Amino acid sequence: MNIKPLADRVLVKPAPAEEKTSSGIIIPDSAKEKPLKGEVVAVGKGTKDEEMIVAVGDTVLYGKYAGTELEWDGEKYLIMRQSDIMGIIG
Repeated sequence: MNIKPLADRVLVKPAPAEEKTSSGIIIPDSAKEKPLKGEVVAVGKGTKDEEMIVAVGDTVLYGKYAGTELEWDGEKYLIMRQSDIMGIIG
């Protein structure tokens, strides 16, 4: 990974959107909801006021409009502040 977040920022790879419902109905692209969880792939060093709690490999929950979307080497990522993360799964 060539992207290194600064300060209290976190780089997250969003989980893929659901392709089918539990009953097998295929969801078209226009109706898919933006995923609200993902895997942390890089973290900054924190600030003097905020230590980093999340670590690389954590699965996290974040808000619907959290972070800034970016694309790197054909992969989509979100970069956000640690405070935009609502919780760690697992």
